[in-house]
Amino acid sequence: MKINIYIIDKKSKDRLYLPLIEHYKKISKPFAKVEVFEIFTKDITKAHEISTQASQNSYTIAFNKYLSTGYNIALDPKSKEVDSYEFSDLFKDRGVVNLFIGGAFGFERAFLTKCNQAISFGKITMSHKLAKVVLMEQIFRGLTILNNHPYHK
Repeated sequence: MKINIYIIDKKSKDRLYLPLIEHYKKISKPFAKVEVFEIFTKDITKAHEISTQASQNSYTIAFNKYLSTGYNIALDPKSKEVDSYEFSDLFKDRGVVNLFIGGAFGFERAFLTKCNQAISFGKITMSHKLAKVVLMEQIFRGLTILNNHPYHK
């Protein structure tokens, strides 16, 4: 199984969160290959100066090329909340899962309708860097649930 995380975020060498992300990638290896792709283009930068709608559209354009293969899931705070067990079910019998975290202005409806599913981890707002770590932990937790590993208990 392969799990790809696509996030609208500037690439960083963050000393606080990067080691945690690498940790979860490493411990997930027996179950799946997990990769993180940070995407931030000049068009996104320009769109942020224009409007919310322009920003959301720039995220859709940046993500479109990654929608072609696999099961596509957008993380959207306005969508259905899932618990760890429901989240783990999203990986069941899938070869490739693509998870998308939008930019500061969220997703436009057009992108959400292109995804197989949109989910929420709750109504709280968190930084993109922290959202990545929470997502990585939930991916590992979900994989352990599917594989009857004791981590999730």
